[in-house]
Amino acid sequence: MTEDVASLLDHARSGDRGALARLLTLVERGGPPARALSRLTHPAGGRAYTVGITGAPGAGKSTLTNALIQEIRSGGGRVAVLAIDPSSPFSGGAILGDRVRMADHATDDGVFIRSMATRGHLGGLSLATLEGVRTLDATGWPWVLIETVGVGQVEVEVAGAADTTVVVVNPGWGDAVQANKAGLLEIADVFVINKADRPGVEETRRDLARMLDLTAAGGWRPPVLSTVAVTGAGVTELWAAIEAHRAHLSTSAQLESRRAARVSEELVHILAALLRERAQASGGPALEQLAVSVARRDLDPWTAAEQLLPPA
Repeated sequence: MTEDVASLLDHARSGDRGALARLLTLVERGGPPARALSRLTHPAGGRAYTVGITGAPGAGKSTLTNALIQEIRSGGGRVAVLAIDPSSPFSGGAILGDRVRMADHATDDGVFIRSMATRGHLGGLSLATLEGVRTLDATGWPWVLIETVGVGQVEVEVAGAADTTVVVVNPGWGDAVQANKAGLLEIADVFVINKADRPGVEETRRDLARMLDLTAAGGWRPPVLSTVAVTGAGVTELWAAIEAHRAHLSTSAQLESRRAARVSEELVHILAALLRERAQASGGPALEQLAVSVARRDLDPWTAAEQLLPPA
């Protein structure tokens, strides 16, 4: 199994896009093949820079991602995209709408686009995404864009795992900003008001500026930019802001500390996934008996769970 994964990885490093696609499928499915791949990709990683793109559904994230790809390619850069889509409850596959919007780059060897779903990955979407980024990193992609489908807890967590996180809003977002500000302000490095050819841009800009005034604590202040992704207006400025944030992280040593924090969080996800896997595999009658005790209220669930764990 490890030899097969190693062979696929070698082919992917040589530019075989089919091999890379198969590796990402292994990542989505999880299990021993994904772990074998991680053991091979981890030592070869650490060079790619990741940009997370999140925002409310309909904000134009896919169109903006498409425009960013064009901006990166115009400067000679190579870029991979993980479009994090909802999983089908029947097939486990991803909905491919994002790839349709990025079809302009389908024949460009300097672009790789993959819609990604959790499928059976016990670690969930966050862990599968981190493994996917690591695979792209190890196969030589210097820029990785992570686009999420919305601003739910899982999507915010995924986007926040990037080096730079771009939060996309629309003019007149208003009450939605208030409803979502805690999670978004926590992860946003750059705000983008997309569809800026519509009314309400300045009001939205003021809303965001007021929230930033209340939460700013020195260091990097997220800029608030305007774009019209369908025409490309403002995308050059957005890319300049992303590069400025990258420079800020590098010169302030925050890039290393951010990545170290992400590794700590990933280890927690992996540990939880392993514990769940082992509980499902070895719980057997003991698990069923404890479940009965909890259902009868003879035992509380925390004590029951502790009995399934090895002694500390």
